[in-house]
Amino acid sequence: MTIKMEMLENLKQQKCLDDEQLLDNKKMIASSWFTDLRDEICASFEKIEKNQFNNKQNINFHKKKWERNGGGGGVISVMKGNVFEKVGVNISTVHGEFSKEFRSQIPGAEDNGKFWASGISVVSHMCNPYVPAAHMNTRLLVTGEGDKKKIWFGGGGDLTPIFEDEKASSLFHKNFKLSCEKYNTDYYPRFKHWCDEYFYLPHRKETRGIGGVFFDYLNSNNWENDLSFVKDIGKTFLSSYLEIINSRINYKFTKNDRKEQLIRRGRYVEFNLLYDRGTIFGLKTGGNTEAVLMSLPPKVSWI
Repeated sequence: MTIKMEMLENLKQQKCLDDEQLLDNKKMIASSWFTDLRDEICASFEKIEKNQFNNKQNINFHKKKWERNGGGGGVISVMKGNVFEKVGVNISTVHGEFSKEFRSQIPGAEDNGKFWASGISVVSHMCNPYVPAAHMNTRLLVTGEGDKKKIWFGGGGDLTPIFEDEKASSLFHKNFKLSCEKYNTDYYPRFKHWCDEYFYLPHRKETRGIGGVFFDYLNSNNWENDLSFVKDIGKTFLSSYLEIINSRINYKFTKNDRKEQLIRRGRYVEFNLLYDRGTIFGLKTGGNTEAVLMSLPPKVSWI
């Protein structure tokens, strides 16, 4: 248990905090974790770039802060290198009111539209077509006021190989399954199914990749346990993806492999612009457009 979590637990036991103060502490703990995870992911990816080909180009993430007019803001972190053609690791903490047409879609926001949200989003597009693209995000949302206030976690991670890769798929799912089963044996089958249904392109009648886990509205009435699960999702994603990258980083590929990669990326773009709830949420809440569209690959083809 971290120092911040211990402090929160002690204050709860001493009944020194009212509900709003407890909620503010939960917000601070969650947003701090997302920042810590961002730092760990960026450092791990930078290390891969520096180690590959005895690279002396000093390739690093470029960070850019932004502020939201309605309240809050975030930091965009993007790196382009010899291994990662483009990888973004964004964090944000925003608050305000949903538009009237968007309130009915968010639990707790139906009356006044008030919300607070904090999270991290990772999207990686690789130079080598045999290294899968990957996505992960986790977030904490608070909506409404008083008795109608709701708080929950959401997120998940998924993998998008360009070519069939049974070993990568098996590793990715096995590790997420192990993480889920530490908390609830129902989590993995439920969240895997949710992921398979979510990352599906109806107009193509195909999935975006090989899936992973996806969840939303997670509130088990044990906030500390839910946060621990969300932390495990982030750490499991990172460790699994690092193993997949390092085992495929030196695969040889052809011009035709590259052409296929760009075409498959087109499916990624189609999903994110047409169906992705994170994209819709960011744009509907006045988020930073550059940050919202960070997930799009640098090069793509519809040939």
